[in-house]
Amino acid sequence: MNSAVIIGGGEFPRKEYPRELIRRADIIVCCDGNALRSFLRNRRGIFGDDAREPDAVVGDMDSMPGKLAREYSRLIVRVEEQDDNDQTKAYNLVRERWPEVDTIHFIAGTGKREDHTIGNLGLLMEYARKGDGPALDMVSDYSTAFAVTDSCELFLGKGRRVSLFSPDNSLRIKSKGLEWQTGDVVFDNWWPATLNRSTEDVVELEFSHRSIALIITD
Repeated sequence: MNSAVIIGGGEFPRKEYPRELIRRADIIVCCDGNALRSFLRNRRGIFGDDAREPDAVVGDMDSMPGKLAREYSRLIVRVEEQDDNDQTKAYNLVRERWPEVDTIHFIAGTGKREDHTIGNLGLLMEYARKGDGPALDMVSDYSTAFAVTDSCELFLGKGRRVSLFSPDNSLRIKSKGLEWQTGDVVFDNWWPATLNRSTEDVVELEFSHRSIALIITD
């Protein structure tokens, strides 16, 4: 397995699980200057005396101070276009530069700003919708989010908090192993299938047709 972490400008994790994902990553990419500063502030707590640097810093560099830009100029990948945000620019860079990566964890992609949080979670579905890439999730101190595109079994463990979201209001998702079944849920807003809980170790989801859904667990 070759894993990459993409570090955003959101809330940098304090808990051990997301920090361990950073520690074990083969590739580390920071989204612009804010993410680089967060990584540098926290890297001693993650790596100890090993002053590991990211493998790339990508974005339009609108949040990159001049001194930091000069110090890390060899790592900077400047992408000026504004059709994609820095998270997507980082995702595209990992796919292009390190095609051997089969797992990407997005860290610090949520928190601080609700608009960035919603947008970044939505983009997780867009990446997964293409169906030809690595396994993806977005991990914080509070949750793990990932997207699914068809019927599946989720090995979550009993008692986990589970929320489902989809931009497809024609999609119906029958479920087994959740406290509140979701077969009649219409995904016409964000809230209808939130705040559920697994009652079995394995949760089964049956899609009415191939589509996209975001799963967020604790």
